[in-house]
Amino acid sequence: MAGPVAFFAVFFAYPVVAIVGRGLEIDGVWQFGRISEVLGRPDIQRVLWFTIWQALASTALTLLIALPGAYVFARLAFPGKRLLRAVVTVPFVLPTVVVGTAFLALLGRGGLLDELWGVRLDTTVWAILLAHVFFNYAVVVRIVGGLWSQLDPRQEEAARVLGAGRFAAWRRVTLPALAPAVAAAALMVFLFTFTSFGVVQILGGPTFATLEVEIYRQTAQLLDLRTAAVLTLLQFAAVGAILAVHARTVRRRETALKLVDPARTARRPRGPGQWALLGGVLATILVLVLAPLGVLVERSFDGPGGYGFGYYRALASSDASGGVFLVPPIDAVWNSLRYALVATAIALAVGGLAATALTRKAGRLVRGFDALLMLPLGVSAVTVGFGFLITLDRPPLDLRGSWILVPLAQALVGVPFVVRIMLPVLRAVDERLREAAAVLGASPLRVWREVDLPLVRRALLIAAGFAFAVSLGEFGATVFLARPDNPTLPVAVARLLGRPGELNYGQAMALSTILMVVCAAALLVLERIRADRNSGEF
Repeated sequence: MAGPVAFFAVFFAYPVVAIVGRGLEIDGVWQFGRISEVLGRPDIQRVLWFTIWQALASTALTLLIALPGAYVFARLAFPGKRLLRAVVTVPFVLPTVVVGTAFLALLGRGGLLDELWGVRLDTTVWAILLAHVFFNYAVVVRIVGGLWSQLDPRQEEAARVLGAGRFAAWRRVTLPALAPAVAAAALMVFLFTFTSFGVVQILGGPTFATLEVEIYRQTAQLLDLRTAAVLTLLQFAAVGAILAVHARTVRRRETALKLVDPARTARRPRGPGQWALLGGVLATILVLVLAPLGVLVERSFDGPGGYGFGYYRALASSDASGGVFLVPPIDAVWNSLRYALVATAIALAVGGLAATALTRKAGRLVRGFDALLMLPLGVSAVTVGFGFLITLDRPPLDLRGSWILVPLAQALVGVPFVVRIMLPVLRAVDERLREAAAVLGASPLRVWREVDLPLVRRALLIAAGFAFAVSLGEFGATVFLARPDNPTLPVAVARLLGRPGELNYGQAMALSTILMVVCAAALLVLERIRADRNSGEF
């Protein structure tokens, strides 16, 4: 427990407290009266209300649409399953500015809906909600589906033999077992939508704003650091309260489960109901996931002289970007891969230790730390990035000129995924197995290797995939930490989109396509590693 606590204290709590102090402390005196003054403003109250209800609506809509997908990926075997599971994860790593632009092309003036039916959804809450589902679909599919695929289906079959109907057996047997994973997925979706920035800023227009958008506006446009500090504290407190309630309620529902090899649970669809469900899920993925991705790919090839590779060839030259970079934009690919691999290793080490400690220990302090591990997902990435710059600039942690700052910031976002994915599986391991191994003379390390690791190996691989994916797409903190000669893919895309000109826009779409391909390839490799050779999948 000491390692994860020290990591979060140094690289999260210290920078956040320091940057908030810059906004609320004047001449050594904390100005707490500013808090009530800011919260009493009607415009801030409207922002807070919209932030809460759109996050709730986005979470409910994501669960409604994605839970059938979780079942299909967990229980059904069909051709192309591994490839499709990798594809649905790609949106999760895309920079929000790119996704906002893609949905604007689909839903805005001149977009697909406008051309076909004369319908525009930009600057409406529906555009925001659909974009949030696009982002978070994979969160539910992978977290819930990962556990669902390891639940023994014979328990539900036994309930049906005893007279329970299909739905009653699922509700009484499977749903309680899935409850921790569903709650964890819902929590992550809520946190991401509660702190939504790029999607709301682009698709919401001047009408809608979340706390994250308002923090950016107060900081970058109005230079009001005091108001931004108050909003950061408000966001921090709200997320902390949500996590505390989550930790208290979910902990009560987590029990030992009978886990089996996923290769034994996936079967080919049987009956018209399962075939219809498979068709519905595939149609949902086609419309909601593949259509926006298709827009990005199409625009990356649509040059001034027609379709071709002109934008891709321009990435090899720093001159083609009009002085945006000190190096060719294509270098961002290697930088992103290098940073993401290091960030994944850090996230697995810190998150794995934290999940193991939370499994073996109990008490209020431990449960409180369980909730605190999720705070990086609910605190403004802008705040974290600025905090790194103003705190990690003197001995013994003078890291401001070091490349390691980027993967450290990315790992902060990856650790919660590792913990939330591994914890339900670790807590589901029967403690008697560990005790039996210990009685037979196995050391704690061997108990972990022989008992825990075989059961959590797949969860560990899923956690690694998510940590790698979020590291590839992290933008909020990285934009302040990545040096001009070492940009990441999201930073490069955002800088190109921020400059006028068809060439810059085309290069941004080309880099976005490369980011999608890199992510899809990495996730497909992960799927091949985690899939059993006898799973019956293609």
